[in-house]
Amino acid sequence: MRHLALISGADTTRRLDALFINAPLRDYGLRPRTNDYTLPVLGMAYIATYAQRCGFNVGVLDAEAHGLGIKEAAEIVNEIAPRWAAMNLLAPTYEMSARIAKNLAPGIALMVGGHHAKAMPDRILSDPRMKNLRALVLGEGELRVAALLEDEQQRRELPGVIWRDPILGTRATGISDAHTTALMTRPDINTLPYVNRAFLPQDPYRAAPTESDRRIASARGGDWLAAAARDGHMEANIVGSRGCPYNCTFCGAAWSANPDVKIRVRSPQNIIGELDQLHDDYGVTCFRFVDDLFLGVRDVIREHMKVFADNRIGDRYVWDATGRINVLDRLSDSDLDVLVGNGLREVALGIESGSDSVLAAMDKRIDADMTERVAHRLLSHGIGVKGYFILGFPGESRADLDATVRHIRNLWEIADHAPGDIRASVFEFRPYPGTPVWTTLTAAGHDPDKLLAYGDVDLTADGADESMRQRDEFNFSVGIQFGEVPLGDIRSTLAMLTREQHERNQPTAGVAA
Repeated sequence: MRHLALISGADTTRRLDALFINAPLRDYGLRPRTNDYTLPVLGMAYIATYAQRCGFNVGVLDAEAHGLGIKEAAEIVNEIAPRWAAMNLLAPTYEMSARIAKNLAPGIALMVGGHHAKAMPDRILSDPRMKNLRALVLGEGELRVAALLEDEQQRRELPGVIWRDPILGTRATGISDAHTTALMTRPDINTLPYVNRAFLPQDPYRAAPTESDRRIASARGGDWLAAAARDGHMEANIVGSRGCPYNCTFCGAAWSANPDVKIRVRSPQNIIGELDQLHDDYGVTCFRFVDDLFLGVRDVIREHMKVFADNRIGDRYVWDATGRINVLDRLSDSDLDVLVGNGLREVALGIESGSDSVLAAMDKRIDADMTERVAHRLLSHGIGVKGYFILGFPGESRADLDATVRHIRNLWEIADHAPGDIRASVFEFRPYPGTPVWTTLTAAGHDPDKLLAYGDVDLTADGADESMRQRDEFNFSVGIQFGEVPLGDIRSTLAMLTREQHERNQPTAGVAA
């Protein structure tokens, strides 16, 4: 079959038990994708890996990574004809998922999960396009998905599995005791198999060398670092923990939106086992921890870094991670030295705004001065920073927006006088169901249907063509002005900052790529 090459990880010589589908952010049959890399769907790959370990023949169709249109994606699923089609539902891609589901052949059973499924299960169950839906799985799905593949009737005893009775039209839910619920919905992450990278078409991948790589190679020497500075690293994404203890009002990972998720951190030995496996199998020398908050608890950081040091991780690898500004602010200089010695290259920080009033509304528990202080310390130690910023948050004033622009430029100025680099990644605010700010907006009278009307935004009219190319997948909006500043001004500011960052990325600028 002509589409078999797009199916990752499956034995395509026999029928698939399940095909996991990552829907595209937009219909690429209408406008082609411009960026050539998208973040891997690690959560989906964890579920597929566990199902495969249980003996099922499963594969992944990453329609976003392959830049597929809706019609082509549905045709592929019908051509492969798995027993089950499985989708991770996210608010920005829900319409794409629903349109694919509408076109599935009647004999293909559908199961869904993901943040959007958890936030709006009844809305999804009642969507006529989801006519094939036989199981909606709330929360972490590894064990329950495998049980459904073994026998659909097990759903009656599976906690957090919902379906609609086809005769009565009522909602039905699996029933189990407390012990089974804890076991099935919160698996021990240290016993789960490492992700089978065959399910990820773009991970591991060869990344171009950065100024950080060249600086690290110059400072530390070593043949492998010199090669990485010249040719780039083989890089892989990895998850070191699940859950987040914070309640940032805009975030789908906020604890109030995920009361079922128990915060767990993988043991350092378990993490190192995966690092070494990826190095042995693929030659990976750089890792990106993409979980919600890998560097988010001081005692856990110190525990992990001791074991990393004992295993000489910094002599063999470099790595990037997410971090929490208020936690990093409490680390000592010696703690930062240990992180550098263990190979830390860059920290991704949710800076979000330069306005303290907006930060308070977001429940970030930081202020702009703290961010600049932490950035200065990290950059002075040679640790790069990738800062995420949100423009157009509800209630944001013109003065707040101006404060964010000044804040970003202050951070660039700090980086210009430090060995570390800083990258600013700027986004337009969009609401997600289930988050605290969604509750606030709907209580204030916003129509949920309009809040869910995500659409892609082409920002090239603001002269940011090349600077926007690699972040094309992130440019989407619900088209609503939530603060004082008009959307056109928000987008012009976003394009301006992105263009300035792109210019700083060029080698002649002397800052990070």
